[in-house]
Amino acid sequence: MAPERFFLELDPPHGAMADWPHVVIVGGGFAGLKACHVLAGQPVRVTLIDKRNFNLFQPLLYQVASGLVSEADVASPLRQMVGQAPNIQILLGEVIDIDTEAREVVFNDHRYAYDHLVLASGSGSTYFGHEEWRPLAPPMKILEHADEIRRRLLMALEEAEQTRDPERRRFLQSVVVVGAGPAGCELAGSLIELMHRAVERDFKQLDRAQCRVILLDAVDRVLPAMAANLSADAAAYLERAGVELRLNTMVAAIEPGRVLLRRPPDATGEADTGDDGLGDLEAATICWTAGVRASRLGRLLAERTGAPVDRGGRLQVEADFSLPGHPEIRAVGDLCHYAHTGDGRVLPGMAGPAVQMGGWVARDILAGLEGRRSAPFRWFDLGSMAVIGPWYAVADLRGLHVSGLAGWILWALAHLAFIPDTENRIALFSKWMWQIATRQRTALLITGRPDQHLGVDVGLERAVPPDGLSQLPGAPPSGPLNRLISTPRITAM
Repeated sequence: MAPERFFLELDPPHGAMADWPHVVIVGGGFAGLKACHVLAGQPVRVTLIDKRNFNLFQPLLYQVASGLVSEADVASPLRQMVGQAPNIQILLGEVIDIDTEAREVVFNDHRYAYDHLVLASGSGSTYFGHEEWRPLAPPMKILEHADEIRRRLLMALEEAEQTRDPERRRFLQSVVVVGAGPAGCELAGSLIELMHRAVERDFKQLDRAQCRVILLDAVDRVLPAMAANLSADAAAYLERAGVELRLNTMVAAIEPGRVLLRRPPDATGEADTGDDGLGDLEAATICWTAGVRASRLGRLLAERTGAPVDRGGRLQVEADFSLPGHPEIRAVGDLCHYAHTGDGRVLPGMAGPAVQMGGWVARDILAGLEGRRSAPFRWFDLGSMAVIGPWYAVADLRGLHVSGLAGWILWALAHLAFIPDTENRIALFSKWMWQIATRQRTALLITGRPDQHLGVDVGLERAVPPDGLSQLPGAPPSGPLNRLISTPRITAM
């Protein structure tokens, strides 16, 4: 008989679980998933709420965008990963409000009580006040973003194959990537390699020399968070691969098929408005990797609790990741601004810190329930890495700088270790080896609809039965699909 897991019953179930503290975790990313793993099998009831039913390995989204791997290779169902634990409940939905006085989260028209709340809702993309650019330059934060980038590029190549106008062909074979951080460099390097290989092998009418990928950023070097020598190595490799670097250059505006440029402000803060020969960039495919903003729950909690947030909307937390005055609420991962480090530097929004945060907070909750005090959180810096091309990556491992093949091997081992699902780990390794051996990509399908990254509707969809069934006992009222049906308050057991 299946174990009892009736967390949504209005009347608490019988047994020891009814008296266990209730931990609600919002977000099934790196931090939230790690917290679930630590709490699995412990004397606490855990509810994980996420608007997607899978964990996404975001560092490899660029490989989905460039056809190296498929969606299922970088995403794993949450119910299969942690839902088998008898004390963990997985619920699909988006938290829209938090009542800190009543200790309740609001989602799917439910009010769901908690004893401990762990917010691990991650981050999204920001266009620095220019949301009108989003449909013209897809970001790369969710699967639909990567699918859209791949769809746009492949559709452009298909049109170029049938185009007689050479100017039009050059336009269709051009890509602009905005943002020269790890995501931008990885995407640019992967896209130029995809285009070169596709044109050489699959497209009879196209010229490899006309394939163009421009990497654009306001900074003065690629990978600015890494050591200068690694930035130089990465830039040199990208240029050898055919990527054009346009640094010290800002986006003034984005129009259909066009990026308008300007110089960044000088040391006095004055913008250069003169004609400096920057010109404009024309490309059929434009991608955005330049800005990150915290989940909107950061601003929401700031309003509810008075907790401070930084410019990116991240909650400034205490040393134990709790909000000031609310020890029962913790914020981890990309949602938190954590500066309680030895040098006072804020922890970066990367997978490594997120996993360590989620695990520490879960252990600290267990320690508190047992009347113990946890040792202070100490982040172990694993370094940073970026893969630039086949067999080539740069890695900064706590001062040890590695590039080239050795960097790629370290990058591959680290990413395989961080992938939470064994099946995905095996599939990715085999596909990487196949691609390196044959230079063939396995996921170059054109699917979906145009602009599928816009207005992605995620969360619970309420199916409403036909009118003829609406009178059945317990049936919800009839109405359109996705209508939220009012339900009673749900209490923690």
